[in-house]
Amino acid sequence: MARTGTPTRERIISAANALFYNDGIRGVSVDAVAEKAGVTKRTLYYHFRSKDDLVTAYLAGRDQPNLALFRKWFSEAEGDLPAKVEAIFRNLARSARHPKWKGCGFLRTSAELANMPGHPAVKIGAAHKKKFEEWLRATFAAEGVAEPLQLARQILLLLDGSFAVVLLHRDPSYMETAGEAASSLMAAAMVRRRSRRQRRRLAGAD
Repeated sequence: MARTGTPTRERIISAANALFYNDGIRGVSVDAVAEKAGVTKRTLYYHFRSKDDLVTAYLAGRDQPNLALFRKWFSEAEGDLPAKVEAIFRNLARSARHPKWKGCGFLRTSAELANMPGHPAVKIGAAHKKKFEEWLRATFAAEGVAEPLQLARQILLLLDGSFAVVLLHRDPSYMETAGEAASSLMAAAMVRRRSRRQRRRLAGAD
Protein backbone atom coordinates (compact mmCIF):
# COMPACT_ATOMS: atom_id res chain seq x y z
CA MET A 1 0.00 0.00 0.00
CA ALA A 2 1.12 3.55 -0.75
CA ARG A 3 1.66 5.64 2.34
CA THR A 4 -0.66 8.58 2.72
CA GLY A 5 -1.13 11.82 4.56
CA THR A 6 2.25 13.45 4.09
CA PRO A 7 3.11 16.75 2.40
CA THR A 8 5.57 14.86 0.21
CA ARG A 9 2.84 12.59 -1.12
CA GLU A 10 0.63 15.58 -1.85
CA ARG A 11 3.48 17.31 -3.67
CA ILE A 12 4.02 14.22 -5.82
CA ILE A 13 0.32 14.01 -6.69
CA SER A 14 0.26 17.71 -7.54
CA ALA A 15 3.21 17.27 -9.88
CA ALA A 16 1.61 14.19 -11.45
CA ASN A 17 -1.64 16.07 -11.91
CA ALA A 18 0.04 18.88 -13.83
CA LEU A 19 2.19 16.60 -15.99
CA PHE A 20 -0.32 13.83 -16.70
CA TYR A 21 -3.08 16.27 -17.58
CA ASN A 22 -0.84 18.31 -19.86
CA ASP A 23 1.15 15.57 -21.57
CA GLY A 24 -0.81 12.36 -21.01
CA ILE A 25 0.17 9.43 -18.85
CA ARG A 26 2.13 7.67 -21.59
CA GLY A 27 4.16 10.76 -22.33
CA VAL A 28 5.28 11.36 -18.73
CA SER A 29 7.86 9.26 -16.94
CA VAL A 30 8.15 8.63 -13.24
CA ASP A 31 11.47 10.47 -13.35
CA ALA A 32 9.72 13.57 -14.72
CA VAL A 33 7.15 13.49 -11.92
CA ALA A 34 9.85 13.08 -9.29
CA GLU A 35 11.83 15.96 -10.73
CA LYS A 36 8.82 18.28 -10.82
CA ALA A 37 7.86 17.30 -7.27
CA GLY A 38 11.42 17.95 -6.07
CA VAL A 39 11.93 14.44 -4.74
CA THR A 40 14.10 11.50 -5.64
CA LYS A 41 12.72 8.57 -7.60
CA ARG A 42 13.29 6.42 -4.54
CA THR A 43 11.14 8.79 -2.46
CA LEU A 44 8.39 8.65 -5.06
CA TYR A 45 8.39 4.87 -4.94
CA TYR A 46 8.28 5.06 -1.15
CA HIS A 47 4.82 6.63 -1.50
CA PHE A 48 3.66 4.84 -4.65
CA ARG A 49 4.44 1.24 -5.54
CA SER A 50 4.27 1.90 -9.28
CA LYS A 51 3.39 4.40 -11.98
CA ASP A 52 -0.04 2.74 -12.13
CA ASP A 53 -0.59 3.65 -8.49
CA LEU A 54 0.43 7.21 -9.23
CA VAL A 55 -1.93 7.46 -12.20
CA THR A 56 -4.75 6.13 -10.04
CA ALA A 57 -4.02 8.68 -7.32
CA TYR A 58 -3.92 11.43 -9.95
CA LEU A 59 -7.45 10.66 -11.12
CA ALA A 60 -8.77 10.05 -7.60
CA GLY A 61 -7.59 13.54 -6.70
CA ARG A 62 -9.60 15.07 -9.54
CA ASP A 63 -12.85 13.26 -8.72
CA GLN A 64 -14.50 15.31 -5.98
CA PRO A 65 -13.17 18.74 -7.07
CA ASN A 66 -14.59 18.22 -10.56
CA LEU A 67 -17.97 17.07 -9.26
CA ALA A 68 -18.08 19.99 -6.84
CA LEU A 69 -17.39 22.40 -9.70
CA PHE A 70 -20.28 20.99 -11.76
CA ARG A 71 -22.61 21.38 -8.79
CA LYS A 72 -21.39 24.93 -8.20
CA TRP A 73 -22.03 25.96 -11.80
CA PHE A 74 -25.48 24.36 -11.64
CA SER A 75 -26.52 25.89 -8.31
CA GLU A 76 -25.23 29.38 -9.07
CA ALA A 77 -26.91 29.61 -12.48
CA GLU A 78 -30.05 31.72 -12.65
CA GLY A 79 -33.24 30.38 -14.14
CA ASP A 80 -35.03 27.06 -14.31
CA LEU A 81 -33.65 23.55 -14.76
CA PRO A 82 -32.94 23.90 -18.49
CA ALA A 83 -30.93 27.06 -17.84
CA LYS A 84 -29.03 25.46 -14.96
CA VAL A 85 -28.08 22.42 -17.02
CA GLU A 86 -26.99 24.61 -19.93
CA ALA A 87 -24.84 26.63 -17.53
CA ILE A 88 -22.64 23.57 -16.96
CA PHE A 89 -21.84 23.47 -20.68
CA ARG A 90 -21.34 27.24 -20.93
CA ASN A 91 -18.88 27.20 -18.07
CA LEU A 92 -17.05 24.25 -19.58
CA ALA A 93 -16.83 26.13 -22.88
CA ARG A 94 -15.30 29.05 -21.03
CA SER A 95 -12.75 26.70 -19.44
CA ALA A 96 -12.01 25.16 -22.84
CA ARG A 97 -10.97 28.57 -24.15
CA HIS A 98 -8.03 28.59 -21.75
CA PRO A 99 -4.81 27.73 -23.60
CA LYS A 100 -3.92 25.06 -21.02
CA TRP A 101 -7.22 23.20 -21.38
CA LYS A 102 -6.68 19.61 -22.52
CA GLY A 103 -10.14 18.10 -22.20
CA CYS A 104 -11.44 15.62 -19.66
CA GLY A 105 -8.63 13.92 -17.76
CA PHE A 106 -10.83 10.91 -17.02
CA LEU A 107 -11.72 10.31 -20.67
CA ARG A 108 -8.18 10.90 -21.89
CA THR A 109 -6.73 8.48 -19.34
CA SER A 110 -9.35 5.87 -20.20
CA ALA A 111 -8.46 6.22 -23.87
CA GLU A 112 -4.76 5.72 -23.11
CA LEU A 113 -5.63 2.63 -21.07
CA ALA A 114 -8.25 1.28 -23.48
CA ASN A 115 -6.51 -2.09 -23.64
CA MET A 116 -6.53 -2.33 -19.83
CA PRO A 117 -10.23 -2.14 -18.82
CA GLY A 118 -9.49 -3.51 -15.36
CA HIS A 119 -6.93 -0.83 -14.53
CA PRO A 120 -7.77 0.94 -11.23
CA ALA A 121 -7.56 4.35 -12.94
CA VAL A 122 -10.14 3.26 -15.54
CA LYS A 123 -12.43 2.14 -12.73
CA ILE A 124 -12.05 5.53 -11.04
CA GLY A 125 -12.91 7.27 -14.30
CA ALA A 126 -16.01 5.10 -14.75
CA ALA A 127 -17.06 5.73 -11.15
CA HIS A 128 -16.61 9.48 -11.64
CA LYS A 129 -18.94 9.49 -14.64
CA LYS A 130 -21.48 7.39 -12.72
CA LYS A 131 -21.39 9.87 -9.84
CA PHE A 132 -22.13 12.73 -12.23
CA GLU A 133 -24.96 10.71 -13.79
CA GLU A 134 -26.41 9.85 -10.38
CA TRP A 135 -26.25 13.45 -9.22
CA LEU A 136 -28.22 14.54 -12.27
CA ARG A 137 -30.68 11.68 -11.87
CA ALA A 138 -31.33 12.53 -8.22
CA THR A 139 -31.69 16.23 -9.04
CA PHE A 140 -34.18 15.55 -11.82
CA ALA A 141 -36.11 13.03 -9.72
CA ALA A 142 -36.40 15.55 -6.87
CA GLU A 143 -37.95 18.00 -9.35
CA GLY A 144 -40.48 15.41 -10.48
CA VAL A 145 -39.06 15.07 -13.99
CA ALA A 146 -40.16 11.89 -15.77
CA GLU A 147 -37.56 9.24 -16.57
CA PRO A 148 -34.76 11.01 -14.67
CA LEU A 149 -32.16 8.30 -15.31
CA GLN A 150 -32.66 8.34 -19.08
CA LEU A 151 -32.44 12.13 -19.10
CA ALA A 152 -29.32 12.11 -16.92
CA ARG A 153 -27.64 9.71 -19.32
CA GLN A 154 -28.58 11.83 -22.31
CA ILE A 155 -27.01 14.87 -20.66
CA LEU A 156 -23.88 12.86 -19.82
CA LEU A 157 -23.58 11.70 -23.43
CA LEU A 158 -23.84 15.28 -24.65
CA LEU A 159 -21.24 16.38 -22.13
CA ASP A 160 -18.68 13.70 -22.94
CA GLY A 161 -19.35 14.01 -26.66
CA SER A 162 -18.65 17.71 -26.47
CA PHE A 163 -15.39 17.03 -24.60
CA ALA A 164 -14.25 14.85 -27.49
CA VAL A 165 -15.33 17.14 -30.32
CA VAL A 166 -13.95 20.31 -28.73
CA LEU A 167 -10.62 18.60 -28.11
CA LEU A 168 -10.57 17.54 -31.77
CA HIS A 169 -11.55 20.87 -33.33
CA ARG A 170 -10.33 23.25 -30.61
CA ASP A 171 -13.65 25.08 -30.96
CA PRO A 172 -15.54 25.50 -27.64
CA SER A 173 -18.66 26.60 -29.50
CA TYR A 174 -19.41 22.89 -29.97
CA MET A 175 -19.75 22.66 -26.20
CA GLU A 176 -22.17 25.57 -26.22
CA THR A 177 -24.18 23.85 -28.94
CA ALA A 178 -24.28 20.69 -26.80
CA GLY A 179 -25.52 22.84 -23.94
CA GLU A 180 -28.35 24.15 -26.09
CA ALA A 181 -29.30 20.57 -26.94
CA ALA A 182 -29.22 19.65 -23.24
CA SER A 183 -31.43 22.63 -22.46
CA SER A 184 -33.91 21.54 -25.13
CA LEU A 185 -34.04 18.04 -23.66
CA MET A 186 -34.67 19.53 -20.23
CA ALA A 187 -37.36 21.88 -21.53
CA ALA A 188 -39.18 18.98 -23.19
CA ALA A 189 -38.99 17.01 -19.95
CA MET A 190 -40.45 19.97 -18.06
CA VAL A 191 -43.36 20.14 -20.51
CA ARG A 192 -44.05 16.45 -19.95
CA ARG A 193 -43.93 17.02 -16.22
CA ARG A 194 -46.50 19.83 -16.43
CA SER A 195 -48.75 17.73 -18.68
CA ARG A 196 -48.58 14.83 -16.26
CA ARG A 197 -49.49 17.06 -13.33
CA GLN A 198 -52.39 18.58 -15.25
CA ARG A 199 -53.75 15.12 -16.07
CA ARG A 200 -53.53 14.18 -12.42
CA ARG A 201 -55.40 17.28 -11.37
CA LEU A 202 -58.10 16.64 -13.94
CA ALA A 203 -58.38 13.04 -12.87
CA GLY A 204 -58.78 14.15 -9.28
CA ALA A 205 -61.55 16.58 -10.25
CA ASP A 206 -63.66 13.80 -11.84
